[in-house]
Amino acid sequence: MVWLEVETKIILDDSQVEGLRNKIRKIAKFAKSGKKVDDYFARRRRIKRLYPKKAFRIRATKDEFEVNFKKHLKKLWTKDIVVKQEFEFKLKGENEVKDLLALFKDLGFREWVQKTKWNETYSYNKDKRLSIEMNRVKHLGWFIEMEYLCERKDLEKAREKIREAMKILGIPPEQIDNTGYTKMLWYKGVFDKRYFID
Repeated sequence: MVWLEVETKIILDDSQVEGLRNKIRKIAKFAKSGKKVDDYFARRRRIKRLYPKKAFRIRATKDEFEVNFKKHLKKLWTKDIVVKQEFEFKLKGENEVKDLLALFKDLGFREWVQKTKWNETYSYNKDKRLSIEMNRVKHLGWFIEMEYLCERKDLEKAREKIREAMKILGIPPEQIDNTGYTKMLWYKGVFDKRYFID
């Protein structure tokens, strides 16, 4: 089964954070919070100043590593909502990660950027498939992400639920910024790294 990740991202001023958190708690149930550190790897470009076309991430958790990459389905995008297909698998040990990275290094990938994100995740009361996250991203600030996982047949419903939640929260469309975090970091010239393979 192919799952779609239907989402939108809202950039926040620091002054909006507490008020929106309170509004979210009225329409959604708190699920979890935590810190995510993602190390991204990208194909080397002949011209270094160009943004990479292909990338994947590795996230270290307590006892395993998650490898993740996303395929952007731009034909399904609207002005306010993006759609991606997400692929993810887990590696159980550091040796498996080293072996995988040796392969990717041979294929021309290099360590590119590290993203650190602190998040609070809420489950929308009207539809549990919609998650609402309050995120603080190192070097970038505060964001709300709304994400709905669904099959292709439920794409319109996903868009409706995201727009419904945005309306209830009083978020104006001009605060939507679906630029990826890695691209925002790239624009700022911030490339924190763990130095796995470089």
